[in-house]
Amino acid sequence: MTAPPGPLALRSRAGRWVLAAAVLGSGIAALDATVVNVALPRIGADLDAGLTSLQWLLNAYTLTLSGLLLLGGSLGDRLGRRRIFAQGVLWFAIASAGCALAPTVQVLIGMRAVQGVAAALLTPGSLAILEAVFQREDRAAAVGAWSGLGGIATAIGPVVGGLLAGVAPWGWRLVFLLNLPLAAVVLAVTRRWVPETRDEQATGRLDLTGAALAALGLGAVVYALTEGPVRRWPVSLVVTAAAGALLLIAFAVNEHRGRDPMMPLSLFSSRQFSAANLVTLLVYAALSGALFLLPVQLQLVAGFTPVAAGSSLLPVTAVMLVLSARMGRLAQRIGPRWPMTFGPVLAGAGLALLVRLGAGSAYLTGVLPAMLVFALGLSATVAPLTATVLAAAPERQVGIASAVNNAVARTAGLLAVAVLPALAGITPAALSDPAALSAGFHRAVLIAAGLCIAGGLLAGLTISDKVLAGSDQPALAGTHPMTEPPPPAGGR
Repeated sequence: MTAPPGPLALRSRAGRWVLAAAVLGSGIAALDATVVNVALPRIGADLDAGLTSLQWLLNAYTLTLSGLLLLGGSLGDRLGRRRIFAQGVLWFAIASAGCALAPTVQVLIGMRAVQGVAAALLTPGSLAILEAVFQREDRAAAVGAWSGLGGIATAIGPVVGGLLAGVAPWGWRLVFLLNLPLAAVVLAVTRRWVPETRDEQATGRLDLTGAALAALGLGAVVYALTEGPVRRWPVSLVVTAAAGALLLIAFAVNEHRGRDPMMPLSLFSSRQFSAANLVTLLVYAALSGALFLLPVQLQLVAGFTPVAAGSSLLPVTAVMLVLSARMGRLAQRIGPRWPMTFGPVLAGAGLALLVRLGAGSAYLTGVLPAMLVFALGLSATVAPLTATVLAAAPERQVGIASAVNNAVARTAGLLAVAVLPALAGITPAALSDPAALSAGFHRAVLIAAGLCIAGGLLAGLTISDKVLAGSDQPALAGTHPMTEPPPPAGGR
């Protein structure tokens, strides 16, 4: 059966099915990211994986997603958004099956990298489909519904991950198998209800050179930063890090000189755009690094079950779902500067409160207060940050500006997961030494808190209160990685 033509009304039958496909498609990636975090200790125990391997279970996914995200959006614009979205969902399901059947941690890491490639295809498409298919007056409502419903996937992910991981030592495999029936539903709905759209004015070649340079450069740098502290920086890793840095410089040169760059550097000529992305880099490095280590601390030191550890983040999602839209409207009235200043500072204070978490800590006294303060700060930050990025870009480049910010947020998380454990003195041996792990975790959350606070101070010095004047972009606030999850950034 052929999909109905657009533009569609949100309240029509076809419109509701299109929204369902977009929500479920992006929700698969959101659910997978959050459930895997909670399952990390069980994966480590079942596959005899150390700290470095657990880092790579997250970074293999984030690396390929970050490096190919902009290319995935370009492919959808040129070859068809429904087509690329469906391909991404299909390959995500295939990679998920590979993860579930992985006999070793090395195979699992490889399958996670394939998942990241697939997510780079489906993630930009889910939002682009809404923007292209719905009639103009319904787009904001469609994106708002997509954001809120996507937040539900983020909220239930840690609980589902805890439940599945707690079934048995191999229960973490069910985390990945869960994606298969969900993907089948998305593909069926997409085929029946989602019309094909593409950018008929898109010209020029795909920036394959830029995509390759970005992915290889990031991969080399992250590999060196992850392995260096463990192997005490042999010459080969120093050379790898230097080569990665040179590749990233070559990427910047390619984007500057290329005729059809996937990341136009002209965007960064705007002080607001550049400043907002620097704030994104600091804040999301802090969040990703701390939230990578929190489930490990809760389970291996505080003695929480996987379900209890997964549920510990529910207040963050609940508070953000209630307050994020309100903070977006507040930022429109008073400007983004003060919310973006005090939000990260408050979030940093919440992370700093986690230094009270140790052996025998109770949830109500050791975790909940920190999560509530953290959630309030994050709620004040995300919507104004996203809106500032989008409002600082020319209207014709809002989509690419959103994707760039998403990539910045995910790259920040990638680097934080690679670097933060070593900075905090957490060695692979710490996973079997609760006292050493706890001491390192306390140092890590203080470093993360400092990064958050630095992001707030930077916003106070650089962000203008006038950037949101006349903008209606905060409707897209829920598309940032913390509410998605990777990217992730404001929008896909």
